[in-house]
Amino acid sequence: MTYHPYHIFGEERPGRWLVTCDHAANTVPDAVAGGDLGIAPADMARHIAFDPGAAGVTLALAELLDSPAICSNFSRLVIDPNRGEDDPTLVMKLYDGTIIPANRHAGMAETERRLTLCYRPYHQGVARLAARQENTIYVAIHSYTRQLRGRAPRPWHIGILHAEDERFSRPLVARLRQESDLVVGVNEPYGGHLEGDSVDRHASHHGRPNVLIEIRNDLIETDRQQYDWAARLAPILDEVRLKANL
Repeated sequence: MTYHPYHIFGEERPGRWLVTCDHAANTVPDAVAGGDLGIAPADMARHIAFDPGAAGVTLALAELLDSPAICSNFSRLVIDPNRGEDDPTLVMKLYDGTIIPANRHAGMAETERRLTLCYRPYHQGVARLAARQENTIYVAIHSYTRQLRGRAPRPWHIGILHAEDERFSRPLVARLRQESDLVVGVNEPYGGHLEGDSVDRHASHHGRPNVLIEIRNDLIETDRQQYDWAARLAPILDEVRLKANL
């Protein structure tokens, strides 16, 4: 079976949104360490390998917005598409207390091989979709774990991440904070900008309005929860777009 490093959904949809999921899957291609990074299945099923629940939210949100979605089809432990090519965390050797055996001795040649196999084709797909309209709004969907090992629990239900361009993120934060049951983080649980990350590469460098949405993964464990979050976010995103005159 031919390996595909990404999947596109609804490319023919006319909406101006592009919904992306950089960490959609925990797939390890057969061409990488024989399809096994050497860590336990339980570790491959948790947040170190992908963003649990994010793909389901992405697909439902894109459908509700009548816009395309793109999802990666390789684990972030194979190579992280949300890092620049020169980022030292591009191929992680240790993540949240777990050593990644297949990555321990991955040098420049192996990294280049994974870039060619997975990373660059994915970004080529994202670039093509982002450029299909002049007025694309770029929405990246991620999820995060409630608590890293040895760390305090994270209080936010949803985090809105942004860099310098706050045209969309600032009014979105204000609107979400009107929801009485949500604790909304701003550039939490992470900062909103890494040079060469996906938003930087496909939105910021092209002047496209953008936002990165992080949802706590214990809130999107089931198909129902994923759809419900998408159904909640879709009208809010469109409302904010109109009010921000984007």
